[in-house]
Amino acid sequence: MALDPVLLSRLQFALTVGFHYLFPPLTIGLALLMVIMEGTYLRTRDRHYEAMARFWTSILAMIFVMGVASGIVMEFQFGTNWATYSRFVGDVFGPALAAEGILAFFLESVFLGVLVFGWDRVGPRMHFFSTIMVCFGSILSAFWIIVANSWQQTPAGFHLVGEGPLQRAELTDFWAAVFNPSTIHRFLHTLIGAFVAGGFLVVSVCAWYLLKGRHLEFARRGMRLALPFTAIASLGTLISGHPNAQMVATHQPAKLAAFEGVFQTGPAGTPMYLFGIPDTTENRVRYGLAIPRLLSLLVYGDLRTPVQGLDTIPRDEWPPVGLSFQTYHAMVGLGMLLIFLAAYAVIALRRRTLESKRWLLWLLVFAVVPAIVANELGWIAAEVGRQPWVVWGLLRTSQAVSKSVSAEQVLASILAFGAIYLALLVLWLYLLSRKISTGPPAVDVEKSRRPAPAPTSGVVAPGSATGPQR
Repeated sequence: MALDPVLLSRLQFALTVGFHYLFPPLTIGLALLMVIMEGTYLRTRDRHYEAMARFWTSILAMIFVMGVASGIVMEFQFGTNWATYSRFVGDVFGPALAAEGILAFFLESVFLGVLVFGWDRVGPRMHFFSTIMVCFGSILSAFWIIVANSWQQTPAGFHLVGEGPLQRAELTDFWAAVFNPSTIHRFLHTLIGAFVAGGFLVVSVCAWYLLKGRHLEFARRGMRLALPFTAIASLGTLISGHPNAQMVATHQPAKLAAFEGVFQTGPAGTPMYLFGIPDTTENRVRYGLAIPRLLSLLVYGDLRTPVQGLDTIPRDEWPPVGLSFQTYHAMVGLGMLLIFLAAYAVIALRRRTLESKRWLLWLLVFAVVPAIVANELGWIAAEVGRQPWVVWGLLRTSQAVSKSVSAEQVLASILAFGAIYLALLVLWLYLLSRKISTGPPAVDVEKSRRPAPAPTSGVVAPGSATGPQR
């Protein structure tokens, strides 16, 4: 049986991107929470929050390093495995990726150095500013990456030049390309999903400490900050997902039809399946539970307008329906479970019963896993649902692969990357578990209770050669 270089190249890219995408959502969500933690310390001068910010700074650095290392490998594949694709989108992707590197990644990296190494070298306000810049840089980086990806989903601001394999998209309107029809919807939904992942990471560690009776003040204060944040973000995924789905219905009807298992465009309202198994042979959803007309209501705001089905799409332009349907429904299902879990935990926190509900604390410890998985599933659904197009309606994935790379070479690289990534992941999890086991730095309670000293003019206390200490 001959190996298919297109399929293998897609699997390789899925492996590298899937591994890389474990880390950016955690970075973005954790960075925003660290702004809240350090801001609370500056406002209250309570050193428990300083210890909290110091602890999570080291965790953030570990996550950031892994994201950078895996992201570089991912970008090299554009040139090695997807040369035709790179030629086609280069004029559009060039400005977006340059903006991400110069305006966002550079900003994030520089201030991360101050954040990690500047605790006793810069003043508290400068360090807080660095934390804000790291958070802003991570969000800005996500924006430009989403711009590039969204242009593939809903291209705008370009015209085509050349013919055949040398055809390419040439940028004509930079801002039309940046704010193409799907950018804002996808950016907001992705960003809020990252907040959920980062929030549940903090909640998970705090719940673990409460279960083990360790670092209790750290855990309680961390839970009071992170749990409401996470509950709001979890609800935000539902709110932001609704207009995102409506956008998909308008600009990528085949993708929404695959997501929802809509094979036929009915004469009246379209039902929404809660679960099932799509059958592309008989063009129906087996073993499914559907709510009549609900999909029409959610997409169009009424019960009668039918949602466009796959019967209106040429068969060779159908996405992989089964995988699209299951990943999309799994993402939504996990998202709903996380909403209910976070909301219930907030209620228990307010009633001061959270620590007595050990079963709930155990659920919160492991909730970071479905939060990360939901982010991954969202990416898979979005990318698989775009098939067979790598650039929607313009360039097929089968046409985008490099012609000079053999299937055997791609397979060898998949095996090599798989082994390296597995080793890196095991090492990272080991170091992360050691850091969590060690816990936050000790807090001088008496010093924490004393008010911060009033600033003096031109006077440095003995032993304070580096300036005011935190």
